[in-house]
Amino acid sequence: MERLGQRRQSIAALRERERRISAFRLAAIAATIAIAFWDWRAALITLAAFVVLVVLHERAVRTRTRAESGAQFYERGLARIDDTWPGLGDPGTDFADDHHPYAGDFDLFGRGSLFELVSVAVTPTGRRRLASWLKEPSRDADEIRARQAAVLELREKVDLREDVAVEAAEIAREVESAKLDAWGAMEPARLTGMERALAFALPAATAVALLVTLPSLIVKMIEATYPEASLGYAWHVPATPLVLLLVVSGFVARHLSPKVEPIVMAVERAEPALALLGGVLARIERESFASERLRALHERLRGSDLRASEEIQKLRKLVALLDARRNQFFAIFAIVLLWTVHVALAIERWRVRSGSRIGDWIEAVAEIEALGSLASFAFEHPSYAMPELVTPGPLFVAQNLGHPLIPADRRVTNSIEMNETLRLLVVSGSNMSGKSTMMRSVGIAAVLAMAGAPVCAQSLRLSTTQVGASIRIADSLQENASRFYAEILRIRQVLEMSTKGPLLYLLDEVLAGTNSHDRRIGAEAIVRGLVERGAIGLVSTHDLALAQIADSLAPRAANVHFEDHIEAGKVVFDYRMRPGVVTKSNALELMRSVGIEV
Repeated sequence: MERLGQRRQSIAALRERERRISAFRLAAIAATIAIAFWDWRAALITLAAFVVLVVLHERAVRTRTRAESGAQFYERGLARIDDTWPGLGDPGTDFADDHHPYAGDFDLFGRGSLFELVSVAVTPTGRRRLASWLKEPSRDADEIRARQAAVLELREKVDLREDVAVEAAEIAREVESAKLDAWGAMEPARLTGMERALAFALPAATAVALLVTLPSLIVKMIEATYPEASLGYAWHVPATPLVLLLVVSGFVARHLSPKVEPIVMAVERAEPALALLGGVLARIERESFASERLRALHERLRGSDLRASEEIQKLRKLVALLDARRNQFFAIFAIVLLWTVHVALAIERWRVRSGSRIGDWIEAVAEIEALGSLASFAFEHPSYAMPELVTPGPLFVAQNLGHPLIPADRRVTNSIEMNETLRLLVVSGSNMSGKSTMMRSVGIAAVLAMAGAPVCAQSLRLSTTQVGASIRIADSLQENASRFYAEILRIRQVLEMSTKGPLLYLLDEVLAGTNSHDRRIGAEAIVRGLVERGAIGLVSTHDLALAQIADSLAPRAANVHFEDHIEAGKVVFDYRMRPGVVTKSNALELMRSVGIEV
C-alpha cells in the first residue's frame, strides 16, 4: 500500500509538471509568432525554447506512463490480496482447451481463473511459458525444486518484479509484431566475392578520384568565372575517371539493392522492439541472484564478449548510422560511398554473430516473467506452503488444503492423504456439499506444486505425477457428443495416461449419465484398473451404491464423505470431509427449499 501511495503521488506530480510544460510550450510558440513579425532572428531563440519544451514534455509523459504502469502493478496485487481480482487481470482465454485432461475442470483459464490470479506476465512468450507450466506439469523433481528456489528468491525482489513488469509491458506488442526471433534466424544475405570486392573498392577509388580531381575542378571554375585570374595551377586532372566511377557506383548500388533492401527494411522494423528489449534485459543484468536457476538465466544474457543489452546497443548504433543516409547534407556522400550497402553488411554481420541469440534473450525474459508471476503469487499469499517433493511415489499428503479461487473468508480447508497403500478415496455426499470443490482443490494444488509455486495449504508432500480429471464435462452440439459420451472419452484419456506413468486422477460423479446398474459395473471397472496401475485419486458420487467399490478394493481404497444438516428449514453445509459413507441425502429438502412440492 505504501508503494502504491508513492506511485500515485509521483503520478500527480508528473501530471502537474506536464501541465506547466504545456503552458510554457504554448507561450513559447505564441512568442515565436509575435516576435517573428518584428525580428525573425530573435524569434529563433523562442523557437529553440519551444523545441526544448517539446522534448521535456515527451520525457515527462513517458515517465508518467511508467509510473502509472507501476501503480497498476500494485493495484492488481492489492486486488488479489483483497479477493477483488476477478476481471481485472489477464484471463488467458487464448490458452483454454476443451480437450485438455484438466484445464477446464480446474478453471485454469477464463475470467476468475487460476491464470488470472497468478499471472503478471505480459509478453506473449512469458504468458505462454506460464500457461505451459500449468498445463504440462513437470515430472522432474530437480526442475521443480530449482523453480521453487527461484520463486522464493524473486518473492523478496519486489523492485525487480515491478521493473520487469513495467519494462515488459512496453515491449510486449513491439516484440511480437517485429517477430524478433524470426528476424534473428533469417538466412544471411549472400554476396558474391566480386560484389563484395566492388562494394569495398569502388568507394575507395571514388574517394581518391574525388580528392585528386576536386582541386582541379575548383581552379577551372574560378578561372572560368574570372578570366583575368591566373592561379598558376599546372596539374589539371580530367573529370572523366571520377564521372565513370560515380556511374559505375550507381549501377553497383542498383544491382545490390535487392540483396541489401531486405536487410535494411527488416532492421528498421525490428529496431524499436530491440531497443525496448534491451531495456528490460539491462534491468535483469543489473540484478544479482543466488539461486541456481536465476544465475543460469543471468549467464544466458552474458555472451562470450558482451552482455545482451550491450550487443543490442551496438546494433542500435549501426541503425543510427543507417539513418544518416536520410540527412540532406550527407545524402550525396552516402551514394558515393555506397553507405547503405556497407552499413547493411555490418548489420548483417551483427545478425549472423548475435541474431541467433535473440530468441534465447526473449526466452530468458519469458522465464523471468513466469517465475515472477509465481513469486508475486507467493508474496501475496504468505500463508501458502511451498510443497515438498518426495520420491518415490505415489504420494499426496496435504494438511488444511483449500481452494485458492475461493475468497479466504469463505474458504473451508480439509486434510487428505493418499499413498502407496491407500490409493483411492471414494467421496460420497449430497448435492452442493463440497465434493467437487475438494477434488478441484487437490488438482489445483498438484498443478501449482509441479509448476514450482506455493499451494493453498498448511503443508503439502507429494510425488511428481501426471494429472487427469473428469469434473466439468458438458455435451457439445458442434462435436455431436452427449455429456455421457464426452465423459467416457475423457475417462478413456485418463486411463491411457495411467499406462504412461504415475497419475493423479479426479473423477466427479463418475458415469452419472447412465443407469445405476451400468454405472456400478462400469465405475468399478474404471477405478479398479486405475488402482491396479498404481494411480492415486478421488472418485465422487452421491449414489450410495457406488460407495461399495471402496469395500471391494480395501485396504487400497476408503470411503470419505461430506454431509449437511437442516437449520430453520434450510439445508446447511459445513464442507468438512469425514471418514466413512454419507448416510443421508438432501435432494428432497433442496427441492422443498425452492418451492417444489414433494
